[in-house]
Parts: sequence; structure tokens; C-alpha cells
Amino acid sequence: MTDRADSDSDTSGRPNLVLVHCHDLGQHLGCYGADVDTSNIDRIAADGARMANSFCTAPQCSPSRSSMMTGYYPHENGVMGLAHMGWALGDDWETLPKRLRSAGYDTALLGFQHEVPDEPERLGYDYVDSGTKRALELVDVVDDFFAERVDDDEPFFVSIGIEEPHRPFRREYLPDETYEGADPDAVDLDDFPYLPDEPGVREDAADLTALIEEVLDPAVGRYRESLADAGLAEETVFVFTTDHGLAIPRAKGTCYDPGIETALLVHQPGAVEGGEVHDALVTNADFTPTMLDLLGVDPPTDASGESFAPLLRGEPHDERDRIFAEMTWHDRYNPIRAIRTERYKYVRNFSVLPKVFVPMDVAPTASGREVHEEFHVPQRPAEELYDLEADPDESENLASDKKPFEPAAEASDPDPAHVDALDRLRDELESWMVSTDDPLLDGPVPYPDIE
Repeated sequence: MTDRADSDSDTSGRPNLVLVHCHDLGQHLGCYGADVDTSNIDRIAADGARMANSFCTAPQCSPSRSSMMTGYYPHENGVMGLAHMGWALGDDWETLPKRLRSAGYDTALLGFQHEVPDEPERLGYDYVDSGTKRALELVDVVDDFFAERVDDDEPFFVSIGIEEPHRPFRREYLPDETYEGADPDAVDLDDFPYLPDEPGVREDAADLTALIEEVLDPAVGRYRESLADAGLAEETVFVFTTDHGLAIPRAKGTCYDPGIETALLVHQPGAVEGGEVHDALVTNADFTPTMLDLLGVDPPTDASGESFAPLLRGEPHDERDRIFAEMTWHDRYNPIRAIRTERYKYVRNFSVLPKVFVPMDVAPTASGREVHEEFHVPQRPAEELYDLEADPDESENLASDKKPFEPAAEASDPDPAHVDALDRLRDELESWMVSTDDPLLDGPVPYPDIE
């Protein structure tokens, strides 16, 4: 581990932090009401706290993770696309591991990260083991890590990044080839009300369910067992989360709720416990300030994210009344900005785009093929407004159906009952873009130069 002779931080009594983060899960867990057996992960919620309205800043990997690790929106920290495609987080950004290292923590990464394409040490990790990113293969790596920490004097932060349930949903994720799969006919499609009841949708939903139940959930359970076996559980904050929504159509790659909702479970013995469920709106830009606050380290005062640690501890807390989300680049230019309140979702689309963007890892799949004509062929309107109380599936656009660059005379008018909400959210979104210096206000955002 790195020598910290130059650090005068007092780490006595500070808890460790274990962060387990997976790909593409959204809130598809039993504790969030999904029809999936996730007893191990659900136990974290039962022991600690569950954030019922947790969202990410972007419905894609690198931008969302960059927000989680810095406390800033993607267009602020520059990660407006995938790290391996040129949108990596710069070395000058203060990340969660950098801040914790400065506070006297040992920092480690086991498995996956996607804020930079290589050399994850640049993010502030003293120790990196990226030999595998598969959940079950990481069990022994995690077990060894905790066993080696038993006699350490300094607190530690370990980020455990796992691949599943990223596409493809395949048998090779189980090393002993015991993948049983699930029965497509038995899948409860109430978990996916925004998709048609078609064989391809059922096939994907069944494979997703099996991957979560047979790989992801047991692996996370084993990580917690390893922590307890090492005698470290009582002095550790244990967090489970994901980067964005499920890798199925109308989720990942969109700013609809299935694309930006994220599971967030926190357990800290003696401080965050008892199975509390919090309905407050939170964004993963709040993650770094909140974790620092829980650990007794001063959170940044200039970040866009805000600490909700007081809420977790049962203390007075000024809750957000809105969250923001965005997308700029993925496998194509897809500029979107969105604002969500408890009741409404407003989405602004800045280019000529298909009705629903389906990412490259989802489009050729069984479910992607089922919705190709419906999602890919029609053009998306410039604005979308949804009343989440009356229409939680975001199926009826209450804004004008005017397309980008189309004459207003050729479009329908917005629903008169919601014009005030439309005007207000349009103004609030633009104000946020101005206050955060969003480059999209100056026109199309170019692809980054790659040397």
C-alpha cells in the first residue's frame, strides 16, 4: 500500500467503505418489487437502507460512473460518452478514491471501472486487481483482499466492479456451466410494462432473470460473507449500486425512468440500519459527497452533487425536488437533457433521432428485434412531457409532437392541462444547462480528438 507519511489526517475510528457496483441493473431486484429472487442483495436493504427514488445522471456506463465518482454531471467533467471511445475522465479531477486517499484511506479497485480506458491507478487507487470482472470469479479475489486487511491500521476503501448483468446474457458467465436459465413463459412481464408481450422480450427477460438470480445475487452474498468472516463488517459501510437501467429496449440509453433508475442500498452498523426506505429524490452525482460525509470526511462544497448522509442517519435533511439526466454520445450522437420531479418528467431532444434510441448492445438482441419497427422508424419529438402520477410508464407525451427543425404549424399543441408544468420545466432545464455551462447550448457537441 502507498506510504502516507505526508498525511496528517486522523483516521482513528473512521469506518471502511466497500462499494459493490454492477452493470445495467436498474432497480430490477426483489427489494424494489421486481419478480426476481435476490435474497442476498435484498438483505442489504433489510439490514440498512434503500433509496427508492435513486437515479443516475446518464443512462450509460462511463458518464454515469464519472458522476458517481466526482459529484459532477457528465457535461461538467467532460465524460459525455464511453471512456474507451475517447471520453475518459481527466487526471486533474478529484475522484472519490483520491479524496479518501488524501484523508488517509488505503484505496483499492477489484474488477471493473469505466471512467478511464486504462491505468485505473490514475483515479486514485493504490492497489488494482483487474484480472477478472465476473461476479463469481471475483469471490476469491474479494475474500483474499479482506483477509489481508484484518490487521491494517488504516481504514480502506475498496471498489468492487462486476460485469453482470451486462449483455450478452450468456451461459459462460457461470464457470461451472451450471446455468439453468429461466422459463420465458413464466416471466412476469409486469416488470417491463413498456415492452410488448412478444417471444423475444420473454426470452431476454428470462435470461436476465437467470443471470441475476444465479450469478449476481449469490456473488454479492459471498462478498458480504467474506467481510464478516474477516471480522470487518461492524466497522464498514457496505454499499450496493449500479450504473444505470437495464440493457433492454426503452431502458438503457434513454432518459425514461427504466433508463435512469438505479438500485442504491447502504448499510452501516450502528448508523444506517433497520431496513429504512427513503423516498427522497437522489442522483448519483450525490454519491461521492454522501459517502465522504458518512465516513467523516468533509465533502466538496462546490460540486453539483449534495450529501444525503443526514437522511440516511435519520437527521434533518433538505431533500431535492428535482433531478437532472442527460445523454450526448454513445455508439451514435444522441443529445438529450431531462428533468424529473416527483410528478413530472420533461425531456428535450436536440437532434433528429429515432423515436427510442436502442444502444448497439441491445439492438440486435431478441427483445431489440421485437421493437425495431416501433422504436427505430418513427422520429422523436423535440420535447416530451409525462405526468408520472397518471402515466408512470411514460407512454403519453403531453408536450407538442413537433419534431426538431419541423415548422410548428405542422405539429399538435401540448395538452392544455399541463402547459404550466411544461413551461416551468422547460425553463428550469434551460437554467440548469446555463448554470452548469452545458456545451450543448452552443450547438452540436463534436466527437473528442483521439491521438
